[in-house]
Amino acid sequence: MTQNKQDNPLLNLSGLPQFSAITPEHVEPALDQLLTENRKTLEQLLNQPETFTWDNFVQPLEDMEERLHRMWSPVSHLNAVKDSEALRQAYDRCLPKLSEYATELGQNENLYKAFKQIFESGEFGKLTVAQQKVINNALRDFRLSGADLNDKDKQRYREIEQELSQLGNQFAKNVLDATQAWELIVTSDADLAGLPTSAIAQAKKAASGKNIKGWRFTLDGPSYIAFMTYADNRQLRRNMYEAYVCRASDQGPYAGQWDNGPIIDRELKLKQEKARLLGFQNYVELSLQKKMANTPDEVIVFLEDLAQRAKPAAQRELAELTQFAREALRLEPLEAWDVMYCAEKLRQRDYDLSQEDLRPYFPLPKVLQGMFEVVHKLYGIRITEQKNVDAWHSDVQFFNIHDAAGQLRGSFYLDLFAREHKRGGAWMDECVSRKRLSNSVQAPVAYLTCNFSEPVDEIPSLLTHQEVTTLFHEFGHGLHHLLTKVDYVSVSGINGVEWDAVELPSQFMENWCWQRESLDLFVSHYQTGEKLPDELYRKMQAARYFQSGMQMVRQLEFSLFDIKIHQQYRPGQQTVQQFLDEVRQTVAVLIPPAFNRFQNSFTHIFAGGYAAGYYSYKWAEVLSADAFSKFEKNGIFDRETGMRFLEMVLEQGGTRGAMDLFVEFRGRKPKIDALLRHAGLAA
Repeated sequence: MTQNKQDNPLLNLSGLPQFSAITPEHVEPALDQLLTENRKTLEQLLNQPETFTWDNFVQPLEDMEERLHRMWSPVSHLNAVKDSEALRQAYDRCLPKLSEYATELGQNENLYKAFKQIFESGEFGKLTVAQQKVINNALRDFRLSGADLNDKDKQRYREIEQELSQLGNQFAKNVLDATQAWELIVTSDADLAGLPTSAIAQAKKAASGKNIKGWRFTLDGPSYIAFMTYADNRQLRRNMYEAYVCRASDQGPYAGQWDNGPIIDRELKLKQEKARLLGFQNYVELSLQKKMANTPDEVIVFLEDLAQRAKPAAQRELAELTQFAREALRLEPLEAWDVMYCAEKLRQRDYDLSQEDLRPYFPLPKVLQGMFEVVHKLYGIRITEQKNVDAWHSDVQFFNIHDAAGQLRGSFYLDLFAREHKRGGAWMDECVSRKRLSNSVQAPVAYLTCNFSEPVDEIPSLLTHQEVTTLFHEFGHGLHHLLTKVDYVSVSGINGVEWDAVELPSQFMENWCWQRESLDLFVSHYQTGEKLPDELYRKMQAARYFQSGMQMVRQLEFSLFDIKIHQQYRPGQQTVQQFLDEVRQTVAVLIPPAFNRFQNSFTHIFAGGYAAGYYSYKWAEVLSADAFSKFEKNGIFDRETGMRFLEMVLEQGGTRGAMDLFVEFRGRKPKIDALLRHAGLAA
């Protein structure tokens, strides 16, 4: 029996999701109904007597898939920001159904033939560039879904996809459970020594919320980073470090309870099998079919070249830190749980600057206001808050974006504070995609999510400069989704964009967190309203490249581990830990303790979309640094340059190759020089 939209809020696909009305009981029936309807629609489309065209075939398929995404988007989002056992169970029951449906479409021979027929017809040349890209992408995706395989291999492909979907979901759940299971309760003032008042206040509030006396520290980002950076108690730092790096593993305080080790092994084996089924030598070759990079060797050479440039600086930085720890802090040997603490002390010595010195100048409301003013100056858009929008938590805000002509370009939810039952990290995701309707355009909607410290009493949320950069980064992703002018969902916004170019708009936005002219728009002391003093700004700039070599090789370690393990790993011949240790020997300068199980919480590649693609952060950083260098030359708020970036990159979606769009904006192919300069590694 089907449900109407009044019975099930997930089936009301007009307007914004009705979050307050959605319950776990709605999820599976809504999905079942839409999958049934989609299968029926597909059958009707394939059996029509007419010749297949865009209007009678491709567009109805796009609409059909968009409805499914509209229904599933709030479910997926709630699973990340408002976790509950009932929702987990409903979500888990639905994942196999979605995987089966996606593979079913990807291997549908008649559907494949219909797209081929359109591609080979005379009508193809009359389609727009965006429409042609939709069809070309579909043909590629059919091949990558096993449409050309024999029946036996198709079945095996379906089984692999089902299992990989379930494994990735379980991996993420294990990390969340392990993160939230551990806490550090401090009852002595002495154990708070070194911690800033902001961190102490947050810990006091966290304890009160649990009816606990004292102070409660957790493995959530703001709490963990503050404690590891400032707490004088070395043993407590060690305890927290061990709990953090051993999450979801066979080590640490919850050893074996949520162990992701077997999941990693199984995922890697299945990914290799899937790649070989499709005719590739390894999973990296398969992954690169949707990326700018052409071959695994091209990626590895790029990463190893960066490592060769960065490692000497990283070695010098580590030697300096080790000497400082020994001579100034009497910490010998320098342990992994000392690094953030000692680095902060060294920064204060060399630059007379702490992140805590900057925090009072970055009250969240002012930062938001200034960030919106930055994009107004660049692109002429205006962002205004809309009150009383149904959301999943009282802290969530909602904003609309209008262009210079007053047209609504998009809207976004903003969920910025860490809390229980919310996944860690920061991300942007799609709620609604832009598409052409009969008499109008459906404006896109995004979710922007971070995990900052919430306000305490009368004090607003005060951000570190690093958190400001994170906010700008995610907002850049949001603008890529929201400012598109493409009318077809599968190449609208970030859809259809090569994965190693997706980080271009996000990393590009980070640059405005460092410029005096842009900082003056939003930096003011939360109590006095004073602008950032010149002396403090000079210190911030001087410290910009502090330990940039160590930071660079750490990211390269993650990237090389990801790309090489998906290319070279052979289960049974070595363990994942041994493989990671070998990578570290070639690129890392700081080797962590043997109990460290970083890989077991590496959700980007084992539960996200970055498998054999984590290198994208560095790859896209070359593009973003080079793109910003044009603003450095013309003026960081030069409207003409801003509009060119808007029109040639942000508005184009996935209709054209990322390299073509970059060349059109920059006038040439990207150069690595700006990245090295921005990282303080230029010769």
